[in-house]
Amino acid sequence: MGIKIYKPTSAGRRNSSVNDYAELTAFVPEKSLCVRIKKAGGRNHSGMTMVRFRGGGARKIYRLIDFKRNKDGLTGKIATVEYDPNRNCFISLVHYVDGEKRYILSPLGIKVGDTVESGAVCEPKTGNCMPLETIPAGLEIHNIEMNVGQGGKLVRCAGDAGKIVAKEGNWVTVELPSGEMRMLRSQCRATIGRLSNPDDQNITLGKAGRSRCLGKRPHVRGKAQNPVSHPLGGGKKRSNGGRHPCSPTGVLAKGGKTRSPRKNSSKWIIRRRRASAQGQLAV
Repeated sequence: MGIKIYKPTSAGRRNSSVNDYAELTAFVPEKSLCVRIKKAGGRNHSGMTMVRFRGGGARKIYRLIDFKRNKDGLTGKIATVEYDPNRNCFISLVHYVDGEKRYILSPLGIKVGDTVESGAVCEPKTGNCMPLETIPAGLEIHNIEMNVGQGGKLVRCAGDAGKIVAKEGNWVTVELPSGEMRMLRSQCRATIGRLSNPDDQNITLGKAGRSRCLGKRPHVRGKAQNPVSHPLGGGKKRSNGGRHPCSPTGVLAKGGKTRSPRKNSSKWIIRRRRASAQGQLAV
């Protein structure tokens, strides 16, 4: 892939760049795998804003992605590589020998005509989905399950890949792109390879309008608001709010832990993604 940089014909175009989408082979999605989704704009069922600065954006059609990859024993052929507006990596349409069609996350380097398989007895090559216990250590993996049969939850961002570090009994230690090391059940599945579109992180939007098309509204500082809208707002002149940084509801925003301590998966984290919060698991 590559990044296309236009001539600066306007102020908004001067510092922007776009993807050239050289890998894509189709631009019309499979109709049977598309559903319409309703956007909530960050609001709950009663209309209250739960997440600020969301709303608007271009209309999107959701593509049903096969995160479970449970078509064991059947060979699938890559028919197309397509763009998905709901994620930053590409997707591939797979035609299985039984006639079924499914979308999968497209690994880096996969081409139209390649074959993919799922199961414990398939070959460990790019695009194949296997249990962690049968994947050789050191291979790059993505779309990793946290619970057996749940479907891939980890490493689904463009250009990302995890790596198997060690195996012991029914547990496999996986290093995630964030640097976190986590223990997972050996029966959990993962797809071999690195995800496509690695240069997505190098694209510059360049202007506010492209951010609005993504459904992101302007983000306003708390101290720039009125006191009725934020605890840091108000004042006769420029100020720092007169108190420690906090959310609109008064929750302190610096130094406090926001993750619930009752997460059952916390005990399987060997190394945190932040060096200051490293913890060692006693097995």
